[in-house]
Amino acid sequence: MFTTAWTASPQSPSTGFTPNWSQEGFWRQSLRQVVRLTAGGDRVRIRLSNVYGTSPLRIAGATLARTALGADAGAALRSAPVRLAFGGGASVEIPARGEIVGDAAELAVAAGESVTVTLHLDAVTGPATFHAQAFATSYRGAGDLLADTAGAGFGESDESWYFLTAVDVSAGRTDGVALFGDSITDGFGSTPGANRRWSDALAARTGRPVLNAGIGGNLLLNDSAWYGEKGVHRLARDALSLAGVDTLVVLLGLNDIGFSEAAAEPTYRPAPLIELDELVAGHRELIRQARERGLRVAGATLLPFGKSDHWGERAAKVSHAFNEWVRGSGEYDVVVDLHRALHDPAAPDELLGAYDFGDHLHPNDAGYRVMAEAVAEVL
Repeated sequence: MFTTAWTASPQSPSTGFTPNWSQEGFWRQSLRQVVRLTAGGDRVRIRLSNVYGTSPLRIAGATLARTALGADAGAALRSAPVRLAFGGGASVEIPARGEIVGDAAELAVAAGESVTVTLHLDAVTGPATFHAQAFATSYRGAGDLLADTAGAGFGESDESWYFLTAVDVSAGRTDGVALFGDSITDGFGSTPGANRRWSDALAARTGRPVLNAGIGGNLLLNDSAWYGEKGVHRLARDALSLAGVDTLVVLLGLNDIGFSEAAAEPTYRPAPLIELDELVAGHRELIRQARERGLRVAGATLLPFGKSDHWGERAAKVSHAFNEWVRGSGEYDVVVDLHRALHDPAAPDELLGAYDFGDHLHPNDAGYRVMAEAVAEVL
């Protein structure tokens, strides 16, 4: 039985705020990506997505290997790459708007270990389905570099993930935890390349498979070309479809509130006015979908965000009321009060300085560890 050990939610090609390769795509290149697993097993398979592609995506070949250790290892591998297959073949074509699960490959991996997936893309891909903010380094180089163990051929780097949306292992576990949210779940503010998101901290704290289904800027109720499909639509694909998950933790809605502030920059932020009853209805829809799949659902209060660019009189009113609904409605199976865990006692609407990345909105590494501890206590 397979268990999802890592995931990244797909997004449509976009430059967003960070330069990336999604709009130009790939041609006659190899793409090398590093991901950290939260479960182990003797066999591994990958999932590739072309859900935002407008033409077929050809994968000429793919390999899997253990990632070389050390901060300066770059694109190097620690083990000989294992060739991956798709329906028995070394290459595969993924139709536009489609996705594929590869065949299982023999490779013993452990929870907490990083693996490297390399794709050879010999045909023009067109704009690439990707995950914008990986907080990890990906690499590309010219030609077929599937067998390049030293990584010398990979002369370019980026901090997004492309086409790769999940890695499953033969763990046989059914106690996985999916975290569903926005940039705070995605890990914005954590140290890049260090795996210090709260999903990483929660996996280390609990020993359970923890899957990160966060997208920076994501909204519960509205689609965005930059920030992904709205939460009520993407939940099934990005979280509920993952193998071996029995618990969903929801932390979503802060952008719906913050982007509707009059001070929000309209040139890049969706700014519909969101009322409390709309936010509650959206969360009820998430709860309904998760329970239909038999999952236990944990609801998290929104973190304090006073003094941030999302804050204002209306945002304060709606966020306070929403958090009280999460705490007191009884609609979630269990509640984790992240607001109380991270607020400044002297200024309850603000993040404690020791947990603040610096924008009064996102936690730093220490704040993410506190979040993980608070969630671990109620799982």
